[in-house]
Amino acid sequence: MAPSKKASKASSSSSTTAASSAPPKPFKVAPDSLKPFFSDLSKKHIYIAHVDTKPRDFKLKIFIVPVAMNVVVALLFAWRIYYIAPYYLLLLASTLGYPNELTLQASELTYSALLYAILRRTFTFLLDFLLGVFVWPWPVEFAFGSALRRGSPVGWRWAVGFRDKEIYLRRSRDWDKTIGDVIADDNGSGRNEFFSHVNSATSPMLLQEKTGYLTMNGEWDLDWAGMVHATRLVDNKVLAMDAFTTPLVLLHNDRFGWMCVDMNTGANAKEDERRRQVFQFRDALAAVGKENLFFRWIEIVQFETSQPGGFTGKKQIETAQKIRDLFKEEGIDFDEFWMQSVGSASLAGMD
Repeated sequence: MAPSKKASKASSSSSTTAASSAPPKPFKVAPDSLKPFFSDLSKKHIYIAHVDTKPRDFKLKIFIVPVAMNVVVALLFAWRIYYIAPYYLLLLASTLGYPNELTLQASELTYSALLYAILRRTFTFLLDFLLGVFVWPWPVEFAFGSALRRGSPVGWRWAVGFRDKEIYLRRSRDWDKTIGDVIADDNGSGRNEFFSHVNSATSPMLLQEKTGYLTMNGEWDLDWAGMVHATRLVDNKVLAMDAFTTPLVLLHNDRFGWMCVDMNTGANAKEDERRRQVFQFRDALAAVGKENLFFRWIEIVQFETSQPGGFTGKKQIETAQKIRDLFKEEGIDFDEFWMQSVGSASLAGMD
């Protein structure tokens, strides 16, 4: 009997060791297939990658806005330099001992005139200092990037262009420095903050309502170089676009290396997927000028589900036929259009 007890203890110890060597759910070690992608990323940040399926023309219109703003800023800044450069040259000449119209003789001026001249020059210096420090970096970073940002929006668009399906990669901002080790911090404040930021950033409503360029906020920035790299990996067939269809959350841990977060667990995941499908269906209808059908569809479902007696199987069949007839009157086959726009035969988790 003794050998049996030892074997049992050894088996139990082995199983405990194996369990402790795996990251806690919903974290899991990132698959090797993604190594070409995450090997280019910084280990200091948390990343979210997803695919934006908004129409190409829509993305073009969105990008034109910051392009126009930065062009205007650059032109105004150039005009300011053209306008103020002679002023500063005269001040420099006066400082070097060459008198000109900007040279001040304090003994020849009244107190109020001297004070006015000092305040005017102070305001000019302050204005140009603020323009140079806070305004000029906008068009520079937009076109060329900076040491703190990987790549630039212009460099990204130049390399990738505009596509119907685009990969967007967000990188966490300074909050990632304060959460600590979210793997070891089981149910701690750091892990709660991590999931709070990640869940809001991967919300189907957010991803469906906003194109990827507009997902930048106080918590997340776009990694332009990472987006170019991911797109090239897909173009060269090193990775499949499907790897990013479901939001991919990546982070590095000293113990487990690169890990991802399973965002498709539980009933909440099914509910999120249903919302995503509904928004995608609405956008598809809007693209063909039939968005009114979407709202009429919602009204019919809401009305039928609120009727006495409950939304029984028979009632569901009748409602489905009523919706199909409604769409048919507008020249649309509901089932076929749903399949084409959403990519499935029904809502997630339903027959």
